[in-house]
Amino acid sequence: MLNRISLRQMEYFVATAKHGSIAAASAQIHISPPSISAAIAHIETELGVQLFVRHPSKGLALTVLGAQVMQECEDLLERASRLYEIASVSSDTIQGVLRVGCFQSLAAMIAPEVVYGFSRAFEKVDLHVVEGDQQDLIGKLHTLEIDVAITYDLQLGDEISFEILAHLPPHVLVSELHPLAQQIAVTLDELARQPMVLLDLPMSREYFMSLYAKAGLEPNVVARSRSEDVVRSMVANGMGYALFNVRPKSTQSLDGKRLVRLRLAGEHRPMLLGLATYKPMKPSRLAQAFMQRCRAYISDQYIPGMSAASFFDPYMSSPAHDGEV
Repeated sequence: MLNRISLRQMEYFVATAKHGSIAAASAQIHISPPSISAAIAHIETELGVQLFVRHPSKGLALTVLGAQVMQECEDLLERASRLYEIASVSSDTIQGVLRVGCFQSLAAMIAPEVVYGFSRAFEKVDLHVVEGDQQDLIGKLHTLEIDVAITYDLQLGDEISFEILAHLPPHVLVSELHPLAQQIAVTLDELARQPMVLLDLPMSREYFMSLYAKAGLEPNVVARSRSEDVVRSMVANGMGYALFNVRPKSTQSLDGKRLVRLRLAGEHRPMLLGLATYKPMKPSRLAQAFMQRCRAYISDQYIPGMSAASFFDPYMSSPAHDGEV
């Protein structure tokens, strides 16, 4: 079954066609070139057509089929904008108190655009955001302290409903001077011999350790922290490698040192990012409106604040893993 082509992907494609290059489109719409390129590649895969040809001196030019697809995309985007105009007339009906939980390592990337963006769109919404680890969020769903949580599929329990929005496969983070930094991919067997810095959050910790246990290996954990930023800084300063699922766009730790992301070779269960709610309580109309926004803004093709999952981009000149975390 074909995956859907989102309006956001159409916007990126149309912007590239109009401006003649991914770089120019990126500057105009303030979206990273890898995200734009991934959207174009997704549309080409879904439709089975080539949208652009590359001219060394002129940049990207639409193919004949690409021009037809662009026209249809523009028509769809125009019709979609009319829907938002109609909805905006009654936006004052979206009001009340909304309590959103967000997994703490996701909050810096997702909350500004998705969560706080919702409250800016609906000024009568009284928004309360709670950050926490998985135990915190699941507990607050049970006690009705939050209405919905943006989190992972870890140990949810029978009374929690979970809707998958995106898959986050594990990857390896090293400093630019690490002996494995020049490789595109590494195996767990290679990593087991190296010092590891562990992101020590409840359930996240068990997830990372389970990857080794499944392979019959035991990692050499030399340091740990509950803070993603602290782990990144320790890695950047040469204390060891780390495993992560989130993919911040920043290529540096907070102290300014460069980090490199490597693919973890083999088949490994990804973390599933999605929406968790408490089954016995039907989501309010306000919570449902917020969840719809999350569906529109979070997918395998695009996650706010994160780089693309693909390690090779057909529209870029070099592998996307170079310096990207």
